[in-house]
Amino acid sequence: MTFLLGGIAVGASAVALAKLADWAQLAFAFLLSESRYAALLVTPLGFTLSVYLTSRFFPNSQGSGIPQAIAARQLTGHAARQRLVSIRIAVGKVLLTLLGLLCGASAGREGPTVQVGASVMFALGRMSPRHQPGLILAGAAAGVAAAFNTPLAGIVFGIEEMSRAYETRTSSLVIGAVIAAGLTSLALVGNYDYFGSSSTMLRNGTDWLAIPLCGIAGGLAGGAFSRLLIEVARGLPGRLGPLTKQFPLAFAAICGLGVALCGLASGDMIYGTGYAQVKSALETDIPLHWDFGLLKLAATALSAISGIPGGIFSPSLAVGAGIGANIAHLFSGAPLGAFMLLGMVSYFAGVVQAPITAFVIVTEMTNNHAMVVPLMASALIAQATSRLLCPEGIYHALAKGFLRASTAEASGPRAPDGAAAR
Repeated sequence: MTFLLGGIAVGASAVALAKLADWAQLAFAFLLSESRYAALLVTPLGFTLSVYLTSRFFPNSQGSGIPQAIAARQLTGHAARQRLVSIRIAVGKVLLTLLGLLCGASAGREGPTVQVGASVMFALGRMSPRHQPGLILAGAAAGVAAAFNTPLAGIVFGIEEMSRAYETRTSSLVIGAVIAAGLTSLALVGNYDYFGSSSTMLRNGTDWLAIPLCGIAGGLAGGAFSRLLIEVARGLPGRLGPLTKQFPLAFAAICGLGVALCGLASGDMIYGTGYAQVKSALETDIPLHWDFGLLKLAATALSAISGIPGGIFSPSLAVGAGIGANIAHLFSGAPLGAFMLLGMVSYFAGVVQAPITAFVIVTEMTNNHAMVVPLMASALIAQATSRLLCPEGIYHALAKGFLRASTAEASGPRAPDGAAAR
C-alpha cells in the first residue's frame, strides 16, 4: 500500500512540477520579449540567489538530484539517507528548479523529479527501514515515468541506472509505483507522447551511415560533458578549483553570465529545457540552427557546474537533437527527424552511459518503433565512445561524492571537498 500511495503522490508531484516549469519558462520568455538583454542581469542574479538558498536552506538539493537518490540507496543509516532525500529537500528542489528556469537556466525538471520521487517514497516508508532502499528506487523510477509519460523507461531507468541490477525483491515495488504514478499522470493531463508521434525512419543504405556517425559524435560530446561535470565536482586542479569552492556565489554569477551570453548568441533559443525547440523541429522538419547543439551544450554545462538545482535530461536530448541535425546536412535529402532521434539517443547515452534507458526513453517519447534497431546500435556505439573520455557514468561518479561527504560527516567535521557534485 505504501508504494501505491507513494506512486500517486509522485505522479501528482511530477505533473505539478511540469506545469509550473512551463509557466516559469513562459515568464522568462515574456521578459526577453520586453528586452532580450535583460538576461545579462537576471540570469547571473538568479543563479547567485539559487546557490545561496541551496547552501543556506536546502543543502544537497543542488544539481540533478539523481546522484543523491543513488547515494541514498547505498547508505545504511536513516539519518544519512535523510540528508539526501527528504520532504524538506523535495520542497527546496521544486522551488529552486523553478527559480533556475525562471531566470533562464539551461536545465531540466526530470532529474529533480527523480529526487522528489525518491524523497516522497522515503518519507512514506520511514517506519520501515528494511524497505527504504526499495522505496527510494521505486520513487526514482516513478519520477522518470511520470515526468516523461514513459512507464517502460521508468522501469528500465530503475534497473539500469539506479540499481545497476535486476532485483527480484524490489521489482514489484518499482512496477507498482510506476503504474500508480503513470495512472495519476494520465488522470491529470491525459495520454500524450512527450515529443509527439513520429513515423520518421532511415530510408536507404546511405542513411544508415548516420548510426556510427551520430554514435561517435554523441558519445564524444557526452563523454566530454560528463568529464567536465565530474572534474568540477571533485575540484579543478590548480588555483581554479579552490577558488570555485571559496567563492561559490561569484562562480554561480559568472556561470549565469555565460548562459546569458550563450542565449544572446543563439537568438534566445537555448534557455530552459529545450523541449519546445526540439518538438517544433521534429514536427515541422525544419532543422535547428547549426550552432544550437554547441551553444545548448555550453549553456547546460555552465548551468550544471554552477551549483543550482536542475536536471540534464531534457537539455541533453536537445543537445543531441542539434548534433543529429548537423549530421543530417552531410546527407542529401536526409530524413531530418530520424537523424535527430539518433543524435538524441547518442548524446544522452554518452552522458549517462545507460544505453538501454536512452533508446527506450526516446522510443516512448516519440512513439516511433521503426527506429528501435538504429537507436539501439547508436546508443551502444555512443556508450563505448564516451568511455574513452569518461570511464564512469556521470550519475554514479557524482554519487560517490555524496557518499564520501556522508561518511566524513558521520565520522567528524565535514571534509572541505566533500560537498561533491554541484
